[in-house]
Amino acid sequence: MPERRTVALVTLGCARNEVDSEELAGRLAADGWELVQDASDADVAVVNTCGFVEAAKKDSVDALLEANDLKDQGRTQAVVAVGCMAERYGKELAQALPEADGVLGFDDYADISERLQTILNGGIHASHTPRDRRKLLPLSPVERQAAGGVALPGHGDLAPAPAPGEGDLLVAPEDLPEGLAPASGPRAPLRRRLDRSPVASVKLASGCDRRCSFCAIPSFRGSFISRRPSDVLGETRWLAEQGVKEVMLVSENNTSYGKDLGDIRLLETLLPELAAVDGIERVRVSYLQPAEMRPGLIDVLTSTPKIAPYFDLSFQHSAPGVLRAMRRFGDTERFLELLNTIRGKAPQAGVRSNFIVGFPGETEADFAELERFLTGARLDAIGVFGYSDEDGTEAATYADKLDQDVIDERLAHLSRLAEELTAQRAEERLGESLEVLVESVDPDSDEEPAVGRAAHQAPETDGQVIFTSGEGLVPGRMVDAKVVGTEGVDLVVEYHGLTGDGSRTLGEGAAR
Repeated sequence: MPERRTVALVTLGCARNEVDSEELAGRLAADGWELVQDASDADVAVVNTCGFVEAAKKDSVDALLEANDLKDQGRTQAVVAVGCMAERYGKELAQALPEADGVLGFDDYADISERLQTILNGGIHASHTPRDRRKLLPLSPVERQAAGGVALPGHGDLAPAPAPGEGDLLVAPEDLPEGLAPASGPRAPLRRRLDRSPVASVKLASGCDRRCSFCAIPSFRGSFISRRPSDVLGETRWLAEQGVKEVMLVSENNTSYGKDLGDIRLLETLLPELAAVDGIERVRVSYLQPAEMRPGLIDVLTSTPKIAPYFDLSFQHSAPGVLRAMRRFGDTERFLELLNTIRGKAPQAGVRSNFIVGFPGETEADFAELERFLTGARLDAIGVFGYSDEDGTEAATYADKLDQDVIDERLAHLSRLAEELTAQRAEERLGESLEVLVESVDPDSDEEPAVGRAAHQAPETDGQVIFTSGEGLVPGRMVDAKVVGTEGVDLVVEYHGLTGDGSRTLGEGAAR
């Protein structure tokens, strides 16, 4: 009988990392590893790190140190770092953090089982030397699909196709470029779910071709490359069979989807196909670039049944001078015009964005311009970050840096304003009828007897919906509700009945 090997995955950072963790879980499970939830119950604790900003790096280091402490307390024998921070720093991280028994890069993911077994047996797997992953794929997007040989976390391999009659054929968009249609029936993704949430993310693409002066992500995530529509559809169908009701499409830049497949409008074709997947009640698109928004995409996002009219727009700032220094485009008036176009088609549409304050050269007038934009934008959710230098970025070389106390003051001021503005936006929704996905029910709680999210609320970032009563509610169901109150950015609602036929709940699909 094979020796029992247990592994726990600890995930930090964004939804893209969550997908990567579930791919790693799928690979490990396929090779006989037993997945456990608690790191203290695992032979190996794998920490999927985030390397985006300093605060995220600190959280990742703290998680690795916390997991290392378990080696003296319980079953845990090894702690391994994977993810963006491990990829970005490699040997440097291994030297600075000897508590980690291994630091694995993206190229190790295909052989993750072998790597962990080597480390568990006391062997040493050399930490990788970081490299600029933008140089691993051809410069021309249309040549990338044929390049191959580059690790793309979250794009995972697919299991063999089932025998004839065991599943429906995948339906590819009619305008899919020649040669990219699926060659066989559906194949299960090499992915294992790590929770029972009715919401799951799906990788639409990886990497980014934009060169924002403050961002290091393209250097360690690489150039932009789309997943084939058949793979996205297949994974969505598989998730629906697991009881998932909402899928969120994630990448570094979803508005670029399809440019390397020969059709920059491929997302507009794919979205209705995803919405038609049996069991899926909502499809959400995240990470949209304002400069790449196009009328056809706005139309699909605001008028297609089951597609959330949700716009996660990466504005970052609104003062023209600051945006140009960031290597970005737009200004207050253009951004407000875009929002007016969206709300003209879908008045209830949700919009969120993130902003950087204290960017090198940001004047008081620039900061006031950003305030003017936020006051007029009526955003549902706002993230505010103070600028900090990131290794290897162009902005880190800029000379006109602001004093840290100025950055801190502007960050505190804009954060307070953002809190006020998003609370006001929530109050504008009083009396609205919403379709809410129920995510949890706690009959013993007086404060939050049931919690869910509406179309304008993405998981973990945009607030939630709190029901006045949990009676008649089941996690995984889409229901109709009316907004009767607010608590900051959160909405308080009354349950008004099932949406549509309220067909299948989470539990009914999860056992397949």
